[in-house]
Amino acid sequence: MKVVAFNGSPRVHGNTARSLRIVLDELAKEGIETELVQLGGQKVYGCLACGKCSELKNNSCVRQDDEMNTFIQKVGEADGLLIGSPTYFSNVTSEVKAFIDRCGYVNKANGGHLLRGKAGAAVVSVRRAGSNFTYSAINFFFGIAEMVIPTSSYWNMTLARDPGDIELDEEGIRTFQTLGKNMAKLLKQINGN
Repeated sequence: MKVVAFNGSPRVHGNTARSLRIVLDELAKEGIETELVQLGGQKVYGCLACGKCSELKNNSCVRQDDEMNTFIQKVGEADGLLIGSPTYFSNVTSEVKAFIDRCGYVNKANGGHLLRGKAGAAVVSVRRAGSNFTYSAINFFFGIAEMVIPTSSYWNMTLARDPGDIELDEEGIRTFQTLGKNMAKLLKQINGN
């Protein structure tokens, strides 16, 4: 089993990345392979609504001018996904939105098999407010893709603005640890272990 985590923050070593690593560490303790992929700050573009993915049905986006197809391929190979985003004006980063839109369309165009039945969880960092909208945007994507969403003891978010602030958020750390444990259990149930 494998979980791929997408860091939607342009800060490679920021609070979102650290939050994802906390979840991934718990998954690794349960013998689940993990990978952290840097999405934020990468060359990714929004969906053109061209419909070519529905015509070609080849599990990829027709656009070849960015890294999105590499990310979509990683999704296809994974049993579970984590999407992490800081809160930008009460929503996900533009890179996360592009990922949701294009991966979502490719998934639907190919019969939903890229995502259906896989586990998916949101991981959010926020300075003060707006995390619920970011959390919801990611979970709406998982829901429409027929994924299974593991939960934690609280919404999967941390109150952290400056890099390293997550280390001061004990409840956030516990929330992410619980999420990792719950996701591992869910993946084992989905895969019959």
